[in-house]
Amino acid sequence: MKSYIVGVGMTKFEKPETRDWQYWDMAKEAGGAALADAGIAYEDVRQVPVGYCFQASTAGQRAVYELGLTGVPVYNINNNCATGSSALMLARQFVEGGISDCVLALGFEKMRRGALGGGADGGDFKTSPVARHYGIMAARHGFEMSPPTAQIFGDAAREHMEKYGTTEAQLAAVGAKNHRHSVNNPYAQFQDAYTVDEILAAKTIHMPLTKLQCSPTSDGAAAAVVVSERFVEERGLGDKAVEIVAQSMTTDTAESFDSGSCIDVVGQPMSREAARQVFETSGLGIDDVDVIELHDCFSVNELLTYEALGMCDAGESGKLVESGATTYGGRWVVNPSGGLISKGHPLGATGIAQLAELTWQLRGSAGGRQVPGARVGLAHNIGLGGAAVVTMVRRG
Repeated sequence: MKSYIVGVGMTKFEKPETRDWQYWDMAKEAGGAALADAGIAYEDVRQVPVGYCFQASTAGQRAVYELGLTGVPVYNINNNCATGSSALMLARQFVEGGISDCVLALGFEKMRRGALGGGADGGDFKTSPVARHYGIMAARHGFEMSPPTAQIFGDAAREHMEKYGTTEAQLAAVGAKNHRHSVNNPYAQFQDAYTVDEILAAKTIHMPLTKLQCSPTSDGAAAAVVVSERFVEERGLGDKAVEIVAQSMTTDTAESFDSGSCIDVVGQPMSREAARQVFETSGLGIDDVDVIELHDCFSVNELLTYEALGMCDAGESGKLVESGATTYGGRWVVNPSGGLISKGHPLGATGIAQLAELTWQLRGSAGGRQVPGARVGLAHNIGLGGAAVVTMVRRG
């Protein structure tokens, strides 16, 4: 059974404490926008998976009460930075499994200012779900005083530079591209363009990563209405529908840890396997894709994901971004929204916001950031601990 996205909505992603609102206010804004986009009422929704990391248990129910009090099941989901796409995946499974014809996937986050700790809860490393991951990092690189998430990805960047000759300028080129893309995105937390030199000159967070190569903490929400083919036909929603062609989630395997490499422990093997499954299921390959929203939590992760998706060979990702192949006029447009680096990264909302952007792109309604002729899109969302979700969508 096929599934389709027929409505999307999101709030502007903002620096924490910028606006005097609660997470349920964000959810109402994003969820209401998605329902309005689909042209349906909340009463049509039969299931609601809700993703978030920093709010209390059953915050999902409190959030959707602002949309309606219909008594439908609400599921609370936490999968670290892959939380939003995990909620979307559950929505798709409800539809494709024939359980429900109309499901609302919702994700939100109200965060604190400052860098993340050792996991979404910022808790004790000894009991953290990602303690094993940080143990790999510490064994190879030691443990410094810089923010731990920046540290583990920064160490992955160092390994990539040592192994393949990747340069600091190539890493900075990712940040420059994504900040430049965000200029045309009214939902982005930042809308300023920077040169490679300006990005290199910014404050160092953990060598070689500077502040303008790191995703910020953010407040925000995103939502998507996922429906069956029957629902599309009965409601006449074909002009809005974007098909979810294939989707896969993977978790860590022995490959993530056995090498002792930060490149592996931050999720490149998970991403590679999730992409392989999606390409196999869909019958489409990376060369069929026009536009990509991927998890650039740090600039190095965009480079690692190029390799995991098969956009280039191992070690060639720095040259790929430098060549212009991943921006307008190139082979693909990657992160036209500005990505996590510039659009922002409210953990629970990120994965759904990626699909909102792809839906607008495939409908041809992305305004100044529109990718000409986009028909096939790919989303990649990853969380340490670990989960990697890859989603293929198509229009027409």
